[in-house]
Amino acid sequence: MTPARREAPLRRDDVVAAAIALVDAHGLRALSMRRLGEALGVEAMSLYTHVANKDDLLGAMVDAVFAKMSPAPAGTHWRAALTTVATSKRAVLRRHPWALPLLDSRRAPGHATLAHHDALLGCLRGAGFSVPATGHVYALLDSFVYGFALQEASLLLTDPDDSADLAREMLERLPADTYPHLVELVTAQAARSGHSFADEFAVGLELLLDACAGIHVRENGAS
Repeated sequence: MTPARREAPLRRDDVVAAAIALVDAHGLRALSMRRLGEALGVEAMSLYTHVANKDDLLGAMVDAVFAKMSPAPAGTHWRAALTTVATSKRAVLRRHPWALPLLDSRRAPGHATLAHHDALLGCLRGAGFSVPATGHVYALLDSFVYGFALQEASLLLTDPDDSADLAREMLERLPADTYPHLVELVTAQAARSGHSFADEFAVGLELLLDACAGIHVRENGAS
């Protein structure tokens, strides 16, 4: 079937939103100017009026993803602010897992990306973290959130019951005398009904924030 022709004027935001919807549904490999044009009801060549090339489009898509993430709220204790940022970033990446390898790869990041980074850095500097410590905390937070989001995307488990079923299947193939500690953990935790890998996020984040508080105490004498 020939796609319906678009009647409303096309804007750059329309192109970016359609590209994100396409990739959310079919993955990053499905993105092409031809397919995007079909989704928008326009000729592929007309898209170049709004984006310079595919790399420009990807950059705009990444910036749109960052725009959905909550920035570090002003006037909030640094620990609560980092919790807000980490929780929001993880939630956005669960909806757009394709963005994970792209987030920090843009040579010319957009306004939303830069504003998000700047707000977090400003929060940490305002809380009394030194410039080197701010860099450490920033890198730790991103590494944890990105790494956790990558694990979630790889596991492809959205229901706690699915996680427990998978764990029980693993137990059937794991001889307890060969892998006693692995069997112990899977039996006590992963195979338990209602357990979800997602629950580990809050635990890991608290541990990370405790470590950051230790840095803050060493530098300022209080957290």
